[in-house]
Amino acid sequence: MILPEITKDILIEELVNSYPASVKYLMENDIRCIMCGEPIWGTLEEAAKEKGFDDETINKFVKEISAL
Repeated sequence: MILPEITKDILIEELVNSYPASVKYLMENDIRCIMCGEPIWGTLEEAAKEKGFDDETINKFVKEISAL
């Protein structure tokens, strides 16, 4: 199985399904990625911006999640 590239445009659902370790990382950074046991809708960037993170921080998230 080929995993999708982690970018700021990756859908949260695709991210948590393809990279389960990302759930803990996102939750530790106060980014909601699971609601009622199911992934939320939208992209990583949208979820991060909803929490007030800037583009530089979002790019850092992409790099750090990619390294998990």
